[in-house]
Amino acid sequence: MKDWSFLLACSFFWGGSFFFVEVALRGLPPFTLVFLRVCIAALALIVAAPLLGIKLPRSKTILLAFLFLGLTNNAIPFSLITYGQTQIASGLASIFNATMPIWTVIIAHFWTADEKLTLNRVIGVLLGLIGVGVMMGPELISNAFGTIGSTFLGQLAILGATFSYGIAAVFARRFKAWGVPPMAIATGQLCASSLMLLPIMVIHDQPWTLAMPGLDVWGAVFGIALLSSALTYYLYFKFLDSAGATNVSLVTLLAPVSAVLLGVFVLGETLEIKHMIGMAIIAFGLLAIDGRLLPKKRPLAPP
Repeated sequence: MKDWSFLLACSFFWGGSFFFVEVALRGLPPFTLVFLRVCIAALALIVAAPLLGIKLPRSKTILLAFLFLGLTNNAIPFSLITYGQTQIASGLASIFNATMPIWTVIIAHFWTADEKLTLNRVIGVLLGLIGVGVMMGPELISNAFGTIGSTFLGQLAILGATFSYGIAAVFARRFKAWGVPPMAIATGQLCASSLMLLPIMVIHDQPWTLAMPGLDVWGAVFGIALLSSALTYYLYFKFLDSAGATNVSLVTLLAPVSAVLLGVFVLGETLEIKHMIGMAIIAFGLLAIDGRLLPKKRPLAPP
């Protein structure tokens, strides 16, 4: 039950990140937005870590691992998703983002000894993707592929981000063996990605030449930094520590669900039949991956 709580919480805040990005892009260029996202989140965790009795490790091996995780879990995917959302809408971006579990189960199959590809996982991921598609509706999906020529780079960017997330999810499992707590992992990766993105932001965006953003943009920046990054990554790594890379990747399947529910309860939007059917299919997919829907199968042998 605790693992499911972490999954639901991560998906709720991660689902809101697409909305925050769309609002923040009205007043900020992509690299500036991504830098502010990771920098503000890192500062928040640096302040919170000592209060929780967490010390950042100083081992050279772990610091290098933070750099790799910051690159694959923050700098690359955040930049690609933010760029992608300059080309395509947030709802469409969440559809492509939901492909992360596919990459994760494939990478984990070849990179780990205990998360091999099973029939349950294959069926669960496919059901999850079908559920996301049903929830978004045939019109949005047809528009996604019908405009592939004009938005191809944006869609490719989101897919590249999900592949990077998959690598990071599997790589981050090793922090458990090193005894690094989730708060330290989240802080370390966000500090590392802040250092990587600072020179890129300064050279490419020249932020001192930009007009001062409005309050709505700043609200979105702090929302995506504190809720969708600092808090979410703390929960993410706690979930990864106990549930594994494949299960933690399911956050991206539930993110569109949280986006729809936020629209219903916050914005007064209508909960349609397609939303309920899609959520039900996603639920069956999660149960399949968890092993509760189908009898557990032996791992599929690698080629």
